[in-house]
Amino acid sequence: MLGKLKNMAMKKLLQSQMKDVPEDQQKMIMEMLEKDPKLFEKIAKEMQAELKSNGNNQMQAAMKVLPKYQKEIMSVMSPEMKEKMMQMQAGMAGKFSPDGRINS
Repeated sequence: MLGKLKNMAMKKLLQSQMKDVPEDQQKMIMEMLEKDPKLFEKIAKEMQAELKSNGNNQMQAAMKVLPKYQKEIMSVMSPEMKEKMMQMQAGMAGKFSPDGRINS
């Protein structure tokens, strides 16, 4: 009972944080959360600790924490999710130069 309640609370929190994320990406993230909630709980705790230590910069916290868990995250992705991720990355290729400028 407590585990289900905890998962529901985590989903609600995540949904509130992803209100500007496209729906298909939200669905992908929620599916991964359902497959391995303990992994994402561990990531969330580590990101919270990182946020406290770096002055609440979410992007820096994510860039520091998420690469550590790349293999685990990839293992909970379905083949369809992996394909979608590859398409998203390919769509971004060439749009930004290494210094952050937008290429046309």
